[in-house]
Amino acid sequence: QVQLQESGPGLVKPSQTLFLACTVSGASGPTAFYYWAWIRQPPGKGLEWMGVISYTGSTYYSPSLKSRTSIARDTSKNQFALQVLSVTPEDTAVYYCAESKTLIIGATDKNLYDYWGKGTQVTVSS
Repeated sequence: QVQLQESGPGLVKPSQTLFLACTVSGASGPTAFYYWAWIRQPPGKGLEWMGVISYTGSTYYSPSLKSRTSIARDTSKNQFALQVLSVTPEDTAVYYCAESKTLIIGATDKNLYDYWGKGTQVTVSS
């Protein structure tokens, strides 16, 4: 059973950089051809797709977040990470990581993804 687990600070101050990691465990087969995405949900709002990294290391980002967001992977640790620069209170959200066997850009329908993490709350406040 594949599991995705998000980790990172629960509280970040405005203007700081947010770092989150997603650890993938329990893979029963090769994961060399998968895609890993970050999706978030601000309080009282819908899911927002942030970006995705492919098994080749190619990345795709939401146009609205592209200037502040980067996704990287560490295959030796079975992890992929999210970095968001210059956070503001509008970045307060539950952040999810997700895995898919096909490239998904922009979609937040959970049924399109093979696995989702449980999410981690990030609050941006001074």
